[in-house]
Amino acid sequence: MGGRESGLSRLLAAAERAAPVDAVAVVAEDLRRRFGAAEVSFLIVDLTGKAVARLATAAGVEGGREAERIAMFGSVYEQVIRTQRLYQVATGQGQRVIVPVSNRGDAIGLLELLLPADPGDGVLDEVAEAAHILAYVVIANGRFTDLYTWGKRSRPPTLAAEIQYQMLPPSLSCEAAQFTLCGHLEPSEDLSGDTFDYALDRDTLHVSITDPMGHDINSALAATVLVSALRGARRAGAGLAEQAHRADKALADHGHGHATGQLLRINLHTGRAQLVNAGHPWPLRMREGTAQAITCEVDHPFGLSVSVPHPYRVQDIDLRPGDRLLMLTDGMLERHGEKVDLLALLERTHDLHPREAALTLTSAVREVAGGRLADDATVMCLDWHGPQHTLRQVSSGAATQQASAGRTKQER
Repeated sequence: MGGRESGLSRLLAAAERAAPVDAVAVVAEDLRRRFGAAEVSFLIVDLTGKAVARLATAAGVEGGREAERIAMFGSVYEQVIRTQRLYQVATGQGQRVIVPVSNRGDAIGLLELLLPADPGDGVLDEVAEAAHILAYVVIANGRFTDLYTWGKRSRPPTLAAEIQYQMLPPSLSCEAAQFTLCGHLEPSEDLSGDTFDYALDRDTLHVSITDPMGHDINSALAATVLVSALRGARRAGAGLAEQAHRADKALADHGHGHATGQLLRINLHTGRAQLVNAGHPWPLRMREGTAQAITCEVDHPFGLSVSVPHPYRVQDIDLRPGDRLLMLTDGMLERHGEKVDLLALLERTHDLHPREAALTLTSAVREVAGGRLADDATVMCLDWHGPQHTLRQVSSGAATQQASAGRTKQER
């Protein structure tokens, strides 16, 4: 135990001494020396969830802005991200090991090593621990450099896209004891301002999804006002109706048109779920393998308070342990989205992690659009485990969680 602790301390110390842009490469070099690896590299997952970029390697070789980008579809990288399991295969050069780098369900990337011989369970446990530490290194150093943000982007964003991305939560996925949550945004050609957000208090999960009218910079500016108003109200402790009222007034006061939206609040101790619907598409719920819409009351969109003075209604919705809840924007239902049987697809993806289900659902809409969406397609997928759970079942972290059952070994 003492040796393992010193190894982890060495990794953290090495990352702390390095410049933020070099922190991951320094950790990779430490692993190369410790395990005699011929190669060690870190691959970061693209915002689309469909590619990885080889962002840093050991031995001082930096990918930088010339980093190799690799499509994940059908690859072993996709398999490791999807299953969150260590992968090992024998090659002509040695043992190739790929480990997920994740934090609370947020799939940040992959740690890949080429080892000289079969490492055995002890070494694999140390590699898995190092990958867990690497997740924290990336998160901490991402505050000081654009490198990791750049690595997540396949192409330079437009100004509207840059504004819109800043409105998304820092982590698109979150695993907690009572729930697992993930959002995904498939942007249109002229970004339409879709956003989603979530936050955890001691007793409450807050979730929102919004869709300003219009396209390009105007919708991006509307999203900025809307999300900022909602976050400010939430952080001030306002209830759902007051959060909606402040968002409504902010858009109206600043002349940024109107937007639909949906606010959800779940009590983590009781499981009580409450909803405000501001002109937004109904949420979908899958229970025991069957998906259907939750037919809630719909109030006026945000930004119309001057012409339509009307309070927002807070409604209880039926949410039970084992349910999957899907919040979505109209880009998932209209234009190209109307060609996708969303309820059937939700049922077919019931075994997938919300991270994978969200990506599958939005990708289906992009595919029927031939890769060119006329409107943003956005979803938030929530699995509700129930208030009886108090500790999260960790699946990507310390060696004790990376048991043999959590590994995939293949022989080439």
